[in-house]
Amino acid sequence: MSAMFKLSYGLFVVTARDGEKDNGCITNTVQQVTSAPNRISLAVNKANFTHDMILKSGVFNVSIISEKADFELFKHFGFASGRDTNKFAGYGAAERAENGVLYVTDGINSVLFAQIVQTVDLGTHTLFIADVTGEKVLDETASATYAYYFGHIKPKPEAKPKTKGWVCKICGYVYEGEELPADFICPVCLHPASDFEPLN
Repeated sequence: MSAMFKLSYGLFVVTARDGEKDNGCITNTVQQVTSAPNRISLAVNKANFTHDMILKSGVFNVSIISEKADFELFKHFGFASGRDTNKFAGYGAAERAENGVLYVTDGINSVLFAQIVQTVDLGTHTLFIADVTGEKVLDETASATYAYYFGHIKPKPEAKPKTKGWVCKICGYVYEGEELPADFICPVCLHPASDFEPLN
């Protein structure tokens, strides 16, 4: 199966290099433009440091994230700017391609190597149109979608223990506790305990 086939949908780690520094970001904007030659497009926000590196070097790599990816991948490449940090620091699952740019290998089903042939200014973003100069299929696992990410990769928030208590039907004041004293008076609206109901 071609790596190009895996571009039909999914999430991607786009990586670039500027001199001695490697950087990357997660995106879902990679699309196939033509098949002869194999040409792709990539939209990158101008505020993202990876954008500047791609613009300067003219090359980038696209690692296609698979359903085997874990949350560490997203923590490294998705949630912080790479302008003042090295996104690859402490991240050993990467190899350097012939174009000099690192690409991610862990939790990835394939990788594309790209050379820019055209740029289009879209205001807040730049659209990079590039020829695919090489590709590798690393794993046959299906590509991850946002739905799969939210359902299987992103940690679920810890459920907060339910607060037991009573709420005033008049003003919304909440009294926390197992039992509401029969002689309780709301400190906000001064209504009696009979105007309270169990907190859901």
